[in-house]
Order: sequence, then C-alpha cells, then structure tokens
Amino acid sequence: MKKILFSLVALTFLLLAACSSDSNGNNEQGSNGNEEGGESAADQELIYATTSDAPGLSPIDTNDSVSSNVVDQVFETLFVRNSDTGEIEPRLAESYETPDDTTWVIELKEGIEFHDGTPFNAEAVKYTFETLIDPERAAPRASLLAPVESVEVEDEYTVVINTKEPYGAMLAALSHSNSAIVSPEADQNGDINQEPVGTGPYKFVEWSKGDQIVLEKNEDYWRGEPGLDKVTFKVVPSVSTAISMMETGEVHFIDGVTSEHKSRIEGNDSFELITKDGTPVYNLGFNYEHEPMNDVEFRKAVSHALNRDSYVETLDGLGVRSNSIVGPQVFGYDESNEDLGYEYDPEKAKEIVEENGFDSETYHMLVPNRDAYINMGEIVQAQLSEVGINVEMEMMEWGTFLDVATEGEFDLTFLSWSNVTGDGSELLYPNLHSDNIGSSNRARYANDEFDQLVEASRDTTDQEARKEFLVEANQLAVEDAIWIPMHHGVIAAAVHESVKGLELESTGRWELYQVTRE
Repeated sequence: MKKILFSLVALTFLLLAACSSDSNGNNEQGSNGNEEGGESAADQELIYATTSDAPGLSPIDTNDSVSSNVVDQVFETLFVRNSDTGEIEPRLAESYETPDDTTWVIELKEGIEFHDGTPFNAEAVKYTFETLIDPERAAPRASLLAPVESVEVEDEYTVVINTKEPYGAMLAALSHSNSAIVSPEADQNGDINQEPVGTGPYKFVEWSKGDQIVLEKNEDYWRGEPGLDKVTFKVVPSVSTAISMMETGEVHFIDGVTSEHKSRIEGNDSFELITKDGTPVYNLGFNYEHEPMNDVEFRKAVSHALNRDSYVETLDGLGVRSNSIVGPQVFGYDESNEDLGYEYDPEKAKEIVEENGFDSETYHMLVPNRDAYINMGEIVQAQLSEVGINVEMEMMEWGTFLDVATEGEFDLTFLSWSNVTGDGSELLYPNLHSDNIGSSNRARYANDEFDQLVEASRDTTDQEARKEFLVEANQLAVEDAIWIPMHHGVIAAAVHESVKGLELESTGRWELYQVTRE
C-alpha cells in the first residue's frame, strides 16, 4: 500500500498563514481602519481587465482560460500543482492512498463550508465528479475523469475513486480547474454557470454581461480571511485600453500581455511586468473533416510556408520557439523532438502546392478577436499567400469562437491550450484523441496509433513509462503535422505598483487569495 500524508505541508502552510494574517492587511485595523499605515476598505479592491467576457462561471460547464480566471477564485480543487516544483499538493484533500492500481482513497479536510452554507464533504465530491462525467451534462472537460468507473462515499470525509484501468494522471486531473468541487445544492437548485458557489476565498456577487463580474471576500474562508475585500473582472475593448486604464488607476492588473505593449509597460514606473516560462502552447490547427486539411501533403505545405522563427521574434521574448507540441515546461517533453517537423522552406511549399492544386481554392481561417491570435492570423495569412495558399480570415468574439470552433465550422484556426495540469497526457488526450471529437478535440483528428499511445500514457502509474509513451505520441503528432506549434507561452502580466503578493503559475493560472493593495 502506497500512502502519502501531508501533515508537514499542512503545518508549514498554517504557520505561513498565521504569519501573513498580521502583515497582509487582513487584521481589523489594516483592512477596515484608517490608522496611519492601514488601508481603507475601498483601497482593498482589485480591478482586473480582460478583453473577453467569460462564457460561463461553472468549472463543470466551461473550458477556457477567461472563465477559469474567475473559477479559480470562487472554487477549489482537491489538489493543486506547485508551479515551482511541479509536485501535486493537497488543497481540499488531506491525504490519499492507493491500495491498488485502480483505487484512490482520498481523505478530505474537515469543517469547510460552501458559500451557501452547505458542508464540503465526500458527498459533494461524489456529486461533482459524477456530474462532470455524466453524458447528459456534456461537460467539455469530462475527459479529465474518463477512466473513472465509480465514486464511492466511505464516510463523511473519505471518498473512494475506482478507475477502469490504472490512471497515471489522476492527481494532475484532480488539480485541474475543471475538477473543482461545486455545491450540490447550488447546482441542483440554481445555475452555477451564472451564479457560482464554491469553497474558495472569494464569493460571487454579480455579473453584468459584457461589462463586469464582481466578487467579494469570503470572510469565513477556511485558510483565513483573504487580503482583498472586492475583486472586479472588468471587460475592456483591448489591451491598449486596459493599459490606459492602469495609467489612470482604473485598472490594477492585466495578463496576456503581448509584445506590442511590452515597451509601454516597461516604460512606466508605476507598473511591473511579471513573466514566467509557461505550459501554454499556441498552434495552427486544421479541420480534419475538411478537404484538403486531412491531406498530410497540404499540412506539410503549410508547415514549410511558415517562418516561425520570424514570427517568434515578433513576440519580443514573450514566446518560445519549439517544434514539439508537448512543450519544455510540460511532463512528457523530450529535447530530441526538436529535431522533428518541417522547417521553413517556401520553395518546397510552393512545389507541394502546385503539384496538388492547393492554390485552386480559398480556405476559411477562424481567428478569435484577441491580440495574440490576431497577430498570428495576420502573419500566417501573409506567409501562406506567398506560397499560393489563399486564406480568408474571419475574426470572432471569444465565446462565439469557442462554439463555432467546437462545431467544426472552419478550415484552419488557432488552437491554444493552457495545460493547467502541466501533464502531456492532459494535453494530447483532450485535444487530439478521437474520444473527444465534438468537444475539446476541435481539430476532429482521429488516428488509431496515436490514440493507443496516448491511452498507454494514461493507463500506467509508472511515470517513466508514461513519459516514453508521450514522447512517442508527440513524435507521431509532429511528423503528421497534426498541429503546427506557433510558440510555447511565456506568461506575462502587468500589475500596478499598489498590488502586492501576486504570483503567476507556469500554467497561466493565478490566485488572488494572498494579494493585497498598498
């Protein structure tokens, strides 16, 4: 029996929490008083600017980074990934054990309540996970728990997860935003996609569609009262507008900073630019149900047409060039895969285009109306045109783009994946395994050999064996030009000088629990 307890981690965390409660503005005088050196309640509001409204606010019913930014403040997962070490650590879980390869016994922390007052317990975990994998709910990230056969309540604070086969990525899956635990009562009696109810440090207040989402601190939060009184997610037209609002103090935090705005941020002494090598991957993807996107010769022509070195240079240090779909910060990466793929060779691309008549049609390229994707779209459109491949670019609002891309209404599009787990299986399985066509596999790619390799990477708890399967699956994907990796992300955010304690994870996630304003 393999048993892992987290008492030392928990003790350390409690000690740190006790220390921070005296220094982060959570004490009565610091948060609510006007004593010298203290902050007023109004000062403890943080305004985050986003260029897209969230499609929804439920971890079960969404699968995008904009929604997850809100979800991560309101809901919590059983486990979390330590961004510095890559290790999986407990959050709502206390400990776990695996008496055999298909059984996970998880002990839960006690005395925690959801924002609506209902208890967090094994029944809530069972309800959440069964709902996540229920076909009638059609959760977009049901694939996280696809190997699960049953979820059982052993006692009030012990849940047992049984899988159909060994599942090596189980802890990574349970650390994902979309595995966050929801209030059963709120989900059954309301709409948590509009009015979310979790156990997290911030509670939902209101959502003015297209304008803002407002959260307030959870004064009864089990880890201690958070430092901010209020958090507002403000929808703005562009990153440039957000920076202007930061200059006037109307906004305190933005992420997804692109090279276009980097110098402006770095040139303002009131801002700080925070960067971190990340797990996100940005790809040019094809719809494999459309001709000639399903022809490997077409995909090779596109690959040879793209000068990705030149493209990455436009990112000014905010992107990493790689031939590998599984990136350097992700479990399963192997440097040998950098030697694969199809390098920039416009003459070769022209030759393939002319031989196959790929210049006889105009192809539909779908692009979300966010700065990073627009930049990619314009560069790719121009470079493809130079070799005789004509594409018509259509831009769409983020939420609409997700729906249209899922329905397969495109020839080419830009696909990205934050890879919140930092695990290669949870990159390749949801995005490119045939099980997920019609949901997260927007490319509609199906390949039996690839499927078997990805399944093998999930069906063992031997981490070295998992990595070997992932390296092989990644090699097949690169050689088949399933996706063309445009770049791997460097996480970049700008914060106002008054914001203290914000840390970025390599996955692009961030939490506001420990954040204050001075």
